[in-house]
Amino acid sequence: MNPKVDFYFRKARWGKELEKLRTIVLDCGLTEELKWGVPCYTLQKTNIVLIHVFKEYCALLFFKGALLDDPNGILIRQTKNVQAARQIRFNHVGEILKMEPILKAYIYEAIEVEKAGLKVRYKKTKEFTIPKEFQNKLDKTPGLKAAFHELTPGRQRGYIFYFSAPKLSKTRESRVEKSIKQILNGKGLED
Repeated sequence: MNPKVDFYFRKARWGKELEKLRTIVLDCGLTEELKWGVPCYTLQKTNIVLIHVFKEYCALLFFKGALLDDPNGILIRQTKNVQAARQIRFNHVGEILKMEPILKAYIYEAIEVEKAGLKVRYKKTKEFTIPKEFQNKLDKTPGLKAAFHELTPGRQRGYIFYFSAPKLSKTRESRVEKSIKQILNGKGLED
């Protein structure tokens, strides 16, 4: 146990659940660290799993969860844009107690995936569909296509996801219009 992480396990709402998850993960021989303000468990400095909480649940998040077998159907992809990570969610300590052997099996498999050097194949930016509203602007606005392609792949994906999210075309158009200056200035959504 890493004392730098202790504060996290004192959360009133998920206290019992977090303590049990901590015990289970540490029983699997991983090193406990604090990363991104949450308990993260590593093997030779490589992230394997972390524990985190949300309003409705607490969860184990496997960094390379997409590579794990899931015979129990318990791994959850948080959103359609998440490529590698998968969660197992809990609402009560009883669920965790009942699933302890299964959870350890998933953790041990995640360790083996890392030891084997397996990598998640991430979709390349060019494989994502550019919404037609943005493609129209790329085709018609001088310099926009070049400026967009000068952005880092992560910034490009950020814009593609942002522009693709709304269901209404006029909302997509509005988002594109408001972002043109930012793109031309070589900035990402959050810059």
